[in-house]
Amino acid sequence: MDELVLDGQRLTLEEMQDVAFRGRRVRVSAAARERVAAGRACIERIVAEGRVVYGVNTGFGKLADVRIAAEKLAELQANLVRSHACGVGRPLTVGEARAMLLLRANVLARGLSGSRVELLELLLALLNAGVTPVVPEKGSVGASGDLAPLAHLALVVMGEGEAFYQGERLAGEEALGRAGLQPLALAAKEGLALLNGTQALTAVGGLALARARRLVRLADLAGAMSLEALMGTPDAFDARIQEARGHAGQIAVAAHLRGMLAASEIREAHREHDSRVQDAYCLRCMPQVHGAVRDVVEHAVGLVEVESGAATDNPLVFAGDAEGTRDAVVSGGNFHGAPLAYGFDYAALALTDLAGMTERRIDRLINPDINEGLPPFLSPEPGLSSGFMIAQVAAAALLNECQVLAHPASAGSVPTSGGKEDHVSMGMTAALKLRQIVENVEQVLAIELMCAAQGVEFRRPLKPSREVSRAHDAVRTIVAPLVKDRPLAPDIAALSEALAQGAFDAWCA
Repeated sequence: MDELVLDGQRLTLEEMQDVAFRGRRVRVSAAARERVAAGRACIERIVAEGRVVYGVNTGFGKLADVRIAAEKLAELQANLVRSHACGVGRPLTVGEARAMLLLRANVLARGLSGSRVELLELLLALLNAGVTPVVPEKGSVGASGDLAPLAHLALVVMGEGEAFYQGERLAGEEALGRAGLQPLALAAKEGLALLNGTQALTAVGGLALARARRLVRLADLAGAMSLEALMGTPDAFDARIQEARGHAGQIAVAAHLRGMLAASEIREAHREHDSRVQDAYCLRCMPQVHGAVRDVVEHAVGLVEVESGAATDNPLVFAGDAEGTRDAVVSGGNFHGAPLAYGFDYAALALTDLAGMTERRIDRLINPDINEGLPPFLSPEPGLSSGFMIAQVAAAALLNECQVLAHPASAGSVPTSGGKEDHVSMGMTAALKLRQIVENVEQVLAIELMCAAQGVEFRRPLKPSREVSRAHDAVRTIVAPLVKDRPLAPDIAALSEALAQGAFDAWCA
């Protein structure tokens, strides 16, 4: 891949994934260097003139009224980073932490943070050398941004904290040394330039949405295979029905389903003698529900991509120019994660409903009262063998967890910092629970694909559509048919991992 040139621009989810997972190298544009240098010159003028500016020569939060002497400004920034490194819990994945590094570097490239070019260059050097800060996943309330996670990132810049390097978890200074990098002593404003912002929640939520994008398309595939196994009708996917309503996601899903279900022997075998006028909603309403989930996910993706190029620091530094514009350092609230918190909560709700519809199709495949003549629980020897009975129970358990996690984090502000920060977004909580919901949905879809593949086999010698047949064969390269009872946990794990890794992306149009 060619290098990604950072200029403070909006980044696509694909670009974030390229850097997070595929090792794409990054460099800063010449224009961004100039902007960063101009912003830094503004800060240095403030320090030289002795002007009082928040975050440059004052305390922070409730302590903003405390003036800090010039000789203490470097110590102020180091203390800020150390005191804010209060994260708890498991570390973010390497991919999430790399995305966080990329996003923070892109903020600095806007030139509105007052940092030095050297600081921006070090962040990019960490990415390119594969030095990844160890960042605990919990401890951020999403305003004044992701203070604790970003502080753990900043520790490594200072040669402190911990980092992953070449598969090892090392002290930050040792990781830098092994990579041939030198730590940087933070200058005035630079600690704050690293800490104020939404880059942790944007990284975690953004990468979860990238997986969600895949899942909503895989749900179409799983639903199509279930429809074939249950001898359902694709008539409800007629393009005229979708156009009569007009939602983009619904139209796209119906087209996707029509393409996957074309030329099915199973369908032709029961077309003339089918006494059912309509299928159950979990089959008939796939365009309406899957499509709505698509639209919600795309809305949330748009929020992430806007945020990827946003200046989320506080205060923001607007350097004067040759036309006589004066320097200005202005405090505001761009660090507040509300837009993303709302978007992640919205996506969590929609994906939970997707899991619910998927679970209903699983039940319809195994339930002998409604599964259109398939063996009870898809067992080759019902009674002696329980078949997929408990796989549906596992799906129900996963769905219930999603339902609990779908409660909006953004509705739960808790005042912090002595009441100075009296309304916070809880955006990191929203991102973390979205990530868990995505993982759960991957597993529920894996269970549906296993059941649907088994169901299709009971319709032989009739064949499903060509695309469903291909997908069935892909499932069978990972999970064998159930000919007698066996532990299904390894099968669910293997298939859900294959979904997450893109093994079925050919059906994700």
